[in-house]
Amino acid sequence: MLRKTLLAGAALLLAPTPAMAQDIAVTVDTAKPGPMIDRHIFGQFAEHLGSGIYGGIWVGRDSPVPNTRGIRKDVVAALRAIKVPVVRWPGGCFADEYHWRDGVGPQDKRRSSVNTNWGGSGEPNSFGTDEFMDFADQVGAEAYVSVNVGSGTIQEAADWLAYMTADPSTTAGKERAANGHAAPYKVKWLGLGNESWGCGGSMRPDAYIDLMKRFARFTHNLDPVQGEKGKEPMQRIAVGPNDSDTTYTEAVMAAWKGHDWAWNIEGLSMHAYTTGGWPPSYPSVGFDETGYAKLVKAALAMDGMIAKHSAIMDKYDPDKKVPLVVDEWGVWLAPLPGTNPGFLYQQNSLRDAIIAALHFNIFARHADRVRMTNIAQMINVLQAMILTDKEKMVLTPTYHVFRMYVPFQDAQAVPVSFDAGTYAQGGVTMPRVDAIAARGKDGKLWLAVTNLDAGKPARIAVKLTGLTAKRATGEVLTAAKVDAVNSFESPNTVVPKPISGTVTKGAVTLELPAKSVAVLDVGG
Repeated sequence: MLRKTLLAGAALLLAPTPAMAQDIAVTVDTAKPGPMIDRHIFGQFAEHLGSGIYGGIWVGRDSPVPNTRGIRKDVVAALRAIKVPVVRWPGGCFADEYHWRDGVGPQDKRRSSVNTNWGGSGEPNSFGTDEFMDFADQVGAEAYVSVNVGSGTIQEAADWLAYMTADPSTTAGKERAANGHAAPYKVKWLGLGNESWGCGGSMRPDAYIDLMKRFARFTHNLDPVQGEKGKEPMQRIAVGPNDSDTTYTEAVMAAWKGHDWAWNIEGLSMHAYTTGGWPPSYPSVGFDETGYAKLVKAALAMDGMIAKHSAIMDKYDPDKKVPLVVDEWGVWLAPLPGTNPGFLYQQNSLRDAIIAALHFNIFARHADRVRMTNIAQMINVLQAMILTDKEKMVLTPTYHVFRMYVPFQDAQAVPVSFDAGTYAQGGVTMPRVDAIAARGKDGKLWLAVTNLDAGKPARIAVKLTGLTAKRATGEVLTAAKVDAVNSFESPNTVVPKPISGTVTKGAVTLELPAKSVAVLDVGG
């Protein structure tokens, strides 16, 4: 038996023992609430990459695709349904070559350029600052803007923040007003560069820190509400670790510990993809159960990486003032055959949805330190929520998991313990099930259970301490095959279906299908 105890804010190591054919006992201790699961953990990322922006979000005002000021109506409606809390933009590697002035003002006067990072495609700059802010507003999301630290200047970044946040009586504010938005934009999050250890300049940590301090010091949010002393101050996110490499974590946190009044940061970025090896070679379609198992097992490494970096952060920041922001995560697979390799277009399967659910569970267990994440990416790129082709749109299995987990946004984590069992396939061994629970803002107790086993259903016996279960209803996501996808021709192959458990004397019994994710309301 594989015993796993999950406490909100911490995950314990697993020790496999022989599996037994019996119910999987899950205990939810409602008397010991944990930290809040910040809604920003369910954030999104939209980079100028492939058709993520052009065709995915932006079609232009004159497009036959229904739009609002050039932004796709169908995409906005779909994203509003999953209550997207924050969108990171304009990159990614693209951010450190992006010059914001190319993307403001009349469309016919904007400077076109070449996207050297992703496929050498043309960049018309039709979708710039005002269009992004309009998109974020239509979706109902906060803005996470990454400034150009790699090839830009501090003055350029300062001018951009002034354009977005200055009073309309100022020169910068007048320019913004002339472009259609008199009121300052709300910039909740500001990224100080992207992957400065790699595509952002291959900088030594000390070199990045010296530059980061200056950007943090001289790039101001000029809106009194959002400024340094405002009621909702902007949060500045510094570049942090790549996967398990702790070099940047140690250096940036040491600098934060010794910072003076002149500068500060309010978050540390972390990037970690599920690839199964570099370069990404796992296919997004047509894989077997062993391919499924290997990638799911690789995804579980996120827990150890977060724990490793959190331990270093705790050394400098025991009060956990600085969040670890996992602003790039997701399944990075081989490009779909027949597509431009530089566009990172891949299909999205049931396997990817299960991996997304496991990530949500890991983030929730580390909710005391992880307070924002951004999946890569939102539309048509990597582990996307949505795929589009001209007027057509399809929602992916990963999208459906995001929608199922909406009750966990800003919910209070509740400790869960269970016997996870063992799933073995193709020489790979891992836990058979995973689960988290939380008290939602709606007052309900929500339980999310994932069955990783691709071949066997799981019978879950849920006991609530401090509460008597009155119901067990929700949704389950599964399909006939691990590589099942939603296509434009068959958009409903992998969609949630109703599921209910049996309630007997305040306990719940649930029959969970193989390779599935379930989210249920188990009490009020």
